[in-house]
Order: sequence, then C-alpha cells, then structure tokens
Amino acid sequence: MKDKLIPVTSVRAGKGEELSADVFMYTNQVVNLFFVEIPGPEKKWVMVDTGMPKSAETLRDLVELRYGEGSKPEAIILTHGHFDHVGAVEELVELWNVPVYAHPLELPYLTGKQNYPEPDSTVEGGMVAKLSSMMFPNEAINLGNKVTVLPEDHSVPFLPEWKWIHTPGHAPGHISLFRETDGMLLVGDAFVTVKQESLYKVLVQEQEISGPPRYLTTDWRQAWESVKKLQALNPSVAATGHGAPMAGELLKTSLDKLVQEFETIAIPDHGRYVDGN
Repeated sequence: MKDKLIPVTSVRAGKGEELSADVFMYTNQVVNLFFVEIPGPEKKWVMVDTGMPKSAETLRDLVELRYGEGSKPEAIILTHGHFDHVGAVEELVELWNVPVYAHPLELPYLTGKQNYPEPDSTVEGGMVAKLSSMMFPNEAINLGNKVTVLPEDHSVPFLPEWKWIHTPGHAPGHISLFRETDGMLLVGDAFVTVKQESLYKVLVQEQEISGPPRYLTTDWRQAWESVKKLQALNPSVAATGHGAPMAGELLKTSLDKLVQEFETIAIPDHGRYVDGN
C-alpha cells in the first residue's frame, strides 16, 4: 500500500487531493476534511470532519460529484468540536441522517451542554491569533442523539483497518486516526503543517510543522504528550487539519524536531492558557 501513497506538496481552499487510493482530502477554505472509503466492492465511505460553517451545500455538491447523486457517508467521525471542524455537521446530519462519532470528552460541546473556552487573542503568535476572539465562535453545537461515543476499543466504525487515538491538548476529546498497514495518519489539529497564527503563512500555505493552533489550545502539556504519541507511531504520511500533508523523511525529521523542541516551536511565550501548563 505504501507505494500508492501520493504525498501532497500544496493545498488550496476548495481543492481536493487524493492522498491514497481510498483517502481523499478536501480543503474547505482553511481547514482540511477527509473522505475515507470502506473496504469492499461497494463504493461506501466515511467522512472525517465537516469543515467551516455555511459550507454544507458546497460539501453536498462535492459528495454528489464524487460519488453520485444522492450519495452520503455511512458515518461522520469528528476529530474534535471546534467550529472549523464541525461547521457544517448539523446541516449535513439533517440532510443525510447518518450517525456522528466523537470522543466522550467532546460530547458536552457537541450536545449544547458546554461552550469551549474562549479563543486566546492574547497569545503570542500572529495576526490570526490577535483576531481570534472576534473571528472564531466558541459556542457549543447541539447534535442531540445523533452523536455517539467512539468504541472503547479504539476501533473506528465502518473502517476496520483504522484506529482512533486520543490526542488531547488542543481540545479535551481531540482524536487522530491511524492506519498501521500503510502508516497513514489523519492528525486533526494535534499538530499542523502551517503556522496557523500567521495570516501570511496561511494565505500562501507555507509548509512548516507546528504545534496545534495556539489561540484554541488550552493544555500545552497534554498537547506535547499527544505529539510524542503520534511520533511513536512512525507514520509515513500525516494529513493535518491545516496545511499540506507531509510524508517520508521530511515528516520524520519534522516530527522529531517538533517533539524535541516543542517548548520553543509550539508553546507560546505568553497567553491565557500558557501559565500553569
């Protein structure tokens, strides 16, 4: 399977890329979401994350163009509940009537019971960080009984070759998805490959490994442990929530550097959620 992996060197909003024969990445404005096909003769698939708010119609059209009119996933898997990863989920669930799966620690934010902590606009970083409190909503969504807890055995519903890994720090119930057979890692925001705080680097998609987006990360010690956990998997390709995927030796050396220098690369010098971590 490894010889079928197609490393991607650039990402543009509204553009799709085949990461492998059965994993398709779509960039919805500034965030990546994924379509993962289910093994078997039928063209069935699972959606991982649902992108930005007000994008449900765009995603429906994309799905029908790719899989045929009236197509829908067997399920939606959420890496976490931040607005840019669940923006379209309420509308898509109503349209498709499919189950949603998430870590139990994310359920309060997905069932209307608890809002996320406010974005940290004071965090050291760049223009996006400074504007985060105005730009980024932190309110919970309410999926009601449409959202279900992921299996305790770390299996992924409908995807027998994959497992989910708890990678908290950026969010309490953040998860990543890993397939050992080919080393494919869907990271979510446990780490990213563009400096998400910098407006310039986001716009040009300048690739560099970085920790989770600073303005929405509330536990930096957990975030560091999560990166160590993902490094230990020795992934061959890592597709993150923001930025272009990394592969091969570049991924290995970049992840090694991030783990070793996390305090200087990832953790901001100051910010609301830095002290005491």
